[in-house]
Amino acid sequence: MQKIHFLFDELSFAEVIAHGGGTPILTRRVLNKSVSESCNFLDFTILPPGSDIGIHTHTNDNEEFYIIVSGSGRMYSDGEYYEVSAGDVIVNRPGGTHALRNTSENEIRMVVIEVPVSLKS
Repeated sequence: MQKIHFLFDELSFAEVIAHGGGTPILTRRVLNKSVSESCNFLDFTILPPGSDIGIHTHTNDNEEFYIIVSGSGRMYSDGEYYEVSAGDVIVNRPGGTHALRNTSENEIRMVVIEVPVSLKS
């Protein structure tokens, strides 16, 4: 049976440079397309102070949601910068360009969900 309950404190994380960011973040993919037909992936991610997810552009066949669980930082989305913090949900649109930097002294904990988008012909 597929696990359906995940806790940040019980996961092991991989250290990665995300999308050309300047410093490593920690991430753990808990679901992917081979397990769930409703999403491309579900990641638990930690951005240590000063770390970032680099500026990147998605294809038009998916959209991505950042759910900020704790911490705060500065989001870039399609030419605009704004502050984000615990409780915020950011929708990264299909074909959108975005990035996130932890500008605080505390880690950011977030859940990242990417879902497929049907392309209309």
